[in-house]
Amino acid sequence: MRLLLIEDDRKIARFVKTGLREAGFVVDHAVDGEDGLHYLVTETYDTAIVDLMLPGLDGLSIIREIRSQGVATPILILSAKRSVDERVEGLVSGGDDYLTKPFAFTELLARVQALVRRSTMAAPQVELQVADLRLNLHTRDVFRGEAAVRLQPLEFALLAYLMRHAGRIVSKTMIIENVWDYNFNPGTNVVESKICYLREKVDRRAPVKLIHTIRGVGYVLKEAE
Repeated sequence: MRLLLIEDDRKIARFVKTGLREAGFVVDHAVDGEDGLHYLVTETYDTAIVDLMLPGLDGLSIIREIRSQGVATPILILSAKRSVDERVEGLVSGGDDYLTKPFAFTELLARVQALVRRSTMAAPQVELQVADLRLNLHTRDVFRGEAAVRLQPLEFALLAYLMRHAGRIVSKTMIIENVWDYNFNPGTNVVESKICYLREKVDRRAPVKLIHTIRGVGYVLKEAE
């Protein structure tokens, strides 16, 4: 299970990271609001712990922004604010649970595990669609309009990743880590090669191109503006 912790207090962050890793979680850590927001909109997490008082961008602003972008990652709010109104504001803004400081780690872990269970019980998304491009995760069928698109396994995984992040720029490193799922020589052109094959199969005969290169940054799958 992968978890994001957004917490600027390094002592608390170290304590929480150590406990969660011992419980079997892979933990990423952001120390300010801007980095935390970037992680949440570019990576996939089973849950996130978000402190409210953060440098740069506060926790409520992060939560409102990711919800406006359709990011459904379960959020546990961590805060020293104790009033009922403040807890309600956090939940109304898009948080899923609220834990006040100081806290017992056992309670934090129990709440995280409950959020993960709740999210995994939801019906999984079977079909992805962007414009007239459709991909079925169960049957592995891909269609551009009415035309079937035949993909090799890695091409399918790459397209599914781009479609899950439709409208967001994904870097070469992100693709390697999430599609190939292991450390790969960053100097290799394997990503460029697969993107080229994918464009040939998905975009070449279509009037609207969906796979775009953002030079020096990465790739994005979206309808041209």
